[in-house]
Amino acid sequence: MRKAVSLILAGSMVFALASCAKTSESAEPLKSHPEAFTEASVQYEKPKAGLDYFVLVNKTNKLPDDWEEILETVTVINSVGDTVEVEKQTYDAYLLLKEDLEKNDGIYLELDSGRRTVAEQQDIMDRFIEKYGADYAAKTVAQPGYSEHHTGLAIDLYFKLKDDDGNFTDVYYNEDMVQYPEIWEKIHAKLADYGFILRYLEEREHITGYGYEPWHLRYIGIVDTAKEIMAQDITLEEYLGVVKSIPVTVELGESGLYTTEELSDAIVQIKCKFAYWEGCELHAIRYAGDDANNKENLAWLNSLNEGSDYKELMKFVIDFHTPADAADNWEPDHEYTDYEFWLVRNEKGGWDIISYGKG
Repeated sequence: MRKAVSLILAGSMVFALASCAKTSESAEPLKSHPEAFTEASVQYEKPKAGLDYFVLVNKTNKLPDDWEEILETVTVINSVGDTVEVEKQTYDAYLLLKEDLEKNDGIYLELDSGRRTVAEQQDIMDRFIEKYGADYAAKTVAQPGYSEHHTGLAIDLYFKLKDDDGNFTDVYYNEDMVQYPEIWEKIHAKLADYGFILRYLEEREHITGYGYEPWHLRYIGIVDTAKEIMAQDITLEEYLGVVKSIPVTVELGESGLYTTEELSDAIVQIKCKFAYWEGCELHAIRYAGDDANNKENLAWLNSLNEGSDYKELMKFVIDFHTPADAADNWEPDHEYTDYEFWLVRNEKGGWDIISYGKG
């Protein structure tokens, strides 16, 4: 059974910072999981045997079946009264990061979420589908069993703003938190000092499967490795060597119908969908032009979903390469070009991918 240690945060708490020893050694990208602790970083006790702090859980890698048997967690209550469960060593590192930012930057962190059960993840998915649609939910919420939050090593943050009278205001919702890029920049600058990395980077949606999330951190335990990952601005997948770091060419072209922001949002949707295509390498995405937005195409796309009433559409094409062991009707070791993606929307929501395939 998973062991849980209950702890309620209340009042003022002071935590001492551990000293960090810097090293000039630079590790090569990992081909297998390393030991999850080094004494060259923050001085923690070594984790229980078997807990892999480099475990990869994403849209194509499921949580190990025995994970809960070796997981030890802490349960806390945040400033808005929500209960948050976190892996114990991850929580210890978070407290050090929190104390550093409060003392030196005047930034007051809080935990929004940590470990989620599969049932909790399913509930989140259901609510996002109902409110935003299936494609938006797929972009922002992991499939149950494939969420990094199941590990207890991933945490979502929010922060509190302190006014001149010493009163605090919670900045809790995503749409509010993104209005403070200068605060996130200061937070991100110190993540690696405590064994954390920023997990979902900008322009890496085709690798991680998620849009940019400045609040989503992942604990890996080794400070030197975290610094290397952050310095290279790469994902955990790239560092572990499970995907190649290949630049993606994006061509928006000219549009008289849509803004750059609207086109870019559609591209994020496509890249998040692509992340499910295990082993495939994305090379280019191109907007197919305004000419595709006509009545005939709109009628065809509406016919794909009975009862739908989409008002607008976009067409993109992508170039990508399949792996030598490709399955699911892909041609192995093949370069696909001008592979079509069709997106639609109505007045109420964002872009949904409704069809994709070779034209």
